[in-house]
Amino acid sequence: MKMSDIAFGTTDWSAIAPTTHPGDAGVATWRTRTFGPEDNPVRVRMVEYSAGYESDHWCQKGHILLCIEGELDTRLADGRSFTLLPGMSYQVADGAEPHRSSTKTGARLFVVD
Repeated sequence: MKMSDIAFGTTDWSAIAPTTHPGDAGVATWRTRTFGPEDNPVRVRMVEYSAGYESDHWCQKGHILLCIEGELDTRLADGRSFTLLPGMSYQVADGAEPHRSSTKTGARLFVVD
């Protein structure tokens, strides 16, 4: 990710309209901003997963993800699994390792991709 053509700014995440994305179970609510040029955008999201959320797909997009609240379980296609608690993060490159997330309790995340 190359971040260019992004002026200094602030974001009040509560003012960003939410969009909902159903999973196999539960729902993800995203508040999304996109920065930079069209040919190299940076997407930044505040994401909330409902309790019992399970992703409906294996994601291959790269992310830097920070768990702010709750607990996030992420499984990789190779069978490894990881649990993030508040203050923990993960990073993965585009196409590197397919991953799929779920949460029993719900989670609030900050994601850059």
